[in-house]
Amino acid sequence: MGRELGATEHEELTSWRRMLHAAPELLFDVHETARFVAEKLKSFGCDEVVTGLAKTGVVGVINGKRGPGETVGLRADMDALPIQEETNLPYASKVPGRMHACGHDGHTTMLLGAARILCETRDFAGRVAVIFQPAEEAGDGGRHMVQDGLMVRFDISSVFGLHNMPGIPKGQFAIRSGGIMAASDVITITVMGKGGHSAKPEECVDPVFIGSQIVSALQSIVSRNNDPLEPLVISVTTFHAGEAVNVIPQQAVLTGTVRSFTKEMQFFAERRILEVARGVARAHGGDVELTYQRLCPPTFNHEAETNLCVEVAREVAGDDMVEPNTKPILGSEDFSFMLLAKPGAFIFLGQGDTPYCHQRARAFPNAVGGENNNDICKGVERD
Repeated sequence: MGRELGATEHEELTSWRRMLHAAPELLFDVHETARFVAEKLKSFGCDEVVTGLAKTGVVGVINGKRGPGETVGLRADMDALPIQEETNLPYASKVPGRMHACGHDGHTTMLLGAARILCETRDFAGRVAVIFQPAEEAGDGGRHMVQDGLMVRFDISSVFGLHNMPGIPKGQFAIRSGGIMAASDVITITVMGKGGHSAKPEECVDPVFIGSQIVSALQSIVSRNNDPLEPLVISVTTFHAGEAVNVIPQQAVLTGTVRSFTKEMQFFAERRILEVARGVARAHGGDVELTYQRLCPPTFNHEAETNLCVEVAREVAGDDMVEPNTKPILGSEDFSFMLLAKPGAFIFLGQGDTPYCHQRARAFPNAVGGENNNDICKGVERD
């Protein structure tokens, strides 16, 4: 069904990835990346190339030569992050404030390489749909592609995704049946107080003080209310209040994320976050409003498709390079929406002992394209 890349092809794919790395685009605005992908798919001889799903998504359809059969979807994400790159690499981002710091440039390149080989060999029954998705980084691109009719339009029977993973041995595959990545919920807590002069705190209800108490108190939900065997992470990541050094502001706004694996845990977290935050605020004379947004469901691998991934990975890398029961991680991935629509699986490819995701400075190894495989910025966590 396939073959390995030759040295010349490897160099060409390296140049593609570096080009994509130097020109990162965000969320749904991946117009140039999508244009490049579509042109390559057409040049490979895809039987159908469709653009514009979820605004900028691209799908290429490749018919096998062994007759009719099911359509298998293979997905890669294309968007970058709003991070200033500081790697000093010769192909570092040329766009201020944007960086491919999660490896989507590598994912796009790998799937393009696979599409080229599949178009060349066609040694399979049925069809393969190569799916290039925008807006994985907190943009729900996966959900939008499904809503735009991805599965129905291309009659996809099963769908598979791959993501690089720092911290897993170089070249090792890791997967598990069931929940492999967590749901991601976004919280916004507006703390309402009473503003005034900073020299007269006794006449005010200080939302900065209340907010700081809420940040600490929310951690009691995980440590004292939650079953320690049920994964839950609550992280407050921003705190905005005030504009002047001598003014106690009227309100403060806290935002963050909640990670979990079940609907029951999501409802529990939402209820307790409001109870704890409101209790703290009212104890100090203020109050809160909570907005709880369910951004992304858990990524749930189906058993049969997971077993297929394990079988194929062992053929590619050897039995000792496949971990079939890896631990789930609390990061999230909007490929989960595709797995809600059709059976499939999501697998990790190890990057070795490298920094984790979404970092602006180190170069991460082990992707298509580097001297000694040591020149790519990659990661795995999403938002």
